[in-house]
Amino acid sequence: MLLRISIARQILVLVENSGCIGGVWHVSTSALGTGEQRSSYRTPRGRHIIRAKIGADEPLNAVFVARRPTGEIYSPRLGAASPGRDWILTRILWLSGVEQGKNRLGEVDTMRRYIYIHGCPDSVSLLVPGSHGCIRMRNTDILDIFNHIPVYTPVEIA
Repeated sequence: MLLRISIARQILVLVENSGCIGGVWHVSTSALGTGEQRSSYRTPRGRHIIRAKIGADEPLNAVFVARRPTGEIYSPRLGAASPGRDWILTRILWLSGVEQGKNRLGEVDTMRRYIYIHGCPDSVSLLVPGSHGCIRMRNTDILDIFNHIPVYTPVEIA
């Protein structure tokens, strides 16, 4: 299996081992564009793997801070209480770069930058860049992918 993320099209494609398309989902990548540098708030490019899957037993719309569930469930009311917050919801697929010097180690390390594929509030626009570097998805979509792919699944971001 392979996940391909298209920055230009703002989609995530699941390619099955057979080469067939297993699904296509809308995403939102960084509002600042692409880039690998630490503290750039940009979406890193290149080859990655899913290093960790977080939140397997959490409910839909579970809120995460520092990769830990807070016990809260996102609602529009909770969102209104923290305007501008970059919500990480439902599930986290933590990415690790595999290209040394491009997206792994040093000042360009995707994992140390805490770049994830994760759920977001339904009110967040997809198909347009808007994240702080991560790849945002609808909560039902991230749940679907989370349950379908194993850790170490390759991810290509281009």
